[in-house]
Amino acid sequence: MKQVIIMKALKRIYQKTILSIVLITLFTSVQLFAQTDSTVTEEPVVEESTLISPTIDFITVQKGDNTIDLKAGIRAKVNGALVKFHLLKITFVQVTESGDKVLGFVLSKQHEKAVFNTKTDSLITNAEGMLHFKAIFAGNKAMEPAEEEILIKRARLEIVPIKEDSLLTVQLKLIDLSTGLAVPVPETALGIFVNRLYNPLKIGEGTTDENGEVTIEVPATLPGDTTGNIALLAKLDEHELYGNLEAGVTQKWGVPVSNKIEMERALWSSYTPMWMIILFSIMMAVVWGHFIVIIYQLIRLRNEEPKVLVNTKNC
Repeated sequence: MKQVIIMKALKRIYQKTILSIVLITLFTSVQLFAQTDSTVTEEPVVEESTLISPTIDFITVQKGDNTIDLKAGIRAKVNGALVKFHLLKITFVQVTESGDKVLGFVLSKQHEKAVFNTKTDSLITNAEGMLHFKAIFAGNKAMEPAEEEILIKRARLEIVPIKEDSLLTVQLKLIDLSTGLAVPVPETALGIFVNRLYNPLKIGEGTTDENGEVTIEVPATLPGDTTGNIALLAKLDEHELYGNLEAGVTQKWGVPVSNKIEMERALWSSYTPMWMIILFSIMMAVVWGHFIVIIYQLIRLRNEEPKVLVNTKNC
């Protein structure tokens, strides 16, 4: 009897324990559901794409033929490395008091600046006699827009070759044209260069006098082309007012140099030494001579082979 009572008591305790666990679970679920607002939806986080921020390298070169070269290139840092971009459109604009005037455009190059040449007759100076240019890149899906500005004064660099006996010189003259008059520019360093395959080679320099002139001697031993012509180039680089100026002239003052590459006969060149050619010819003649003798002897033995007479009567 006592065992039955104990079993019933244990059964009741078990049932109450199960009921308590179920109630606690339901209460916790309702509380968590109440804390969650089903009407509020979380928007997914969208990472903004990082555009490349380019820089325009922009310079101007006033030339002796009354034209101006506008040179520009595009570069930017990508993953910590400096990269030069090509085939990107760069638009050149002149800023005037009446508004911006589009001069033209070029496509950027990877290894050098793209060049746009314009005549100075079509350009307008401002009240201070300055020329104001802009180089503009409109940007694309991967790169931000960029622009660069330059203000320069109108000027011209002149070069005159002078030959007196065996002395070769060039007379350079720097003239300011910003006021509409030709005003000499004194105390300015000018350089004289000779064009070479990659970059111009500097051969002299000097400073202009009160008349804006300077005379620089040219060496008489400079190598030229096949006829002795050399291309001389006078330059003013990165002046704070005039920017870059150039003027060139071609003179027959150089030493003629053949454009044919002549190499000595040596083991390290493509021209084989003569002794090697003779030795090789002798060795080949000996080897083929042995072959010819062997073939001749085989033919001779074949011709001298005794002929066997066949007795047809016994057949």
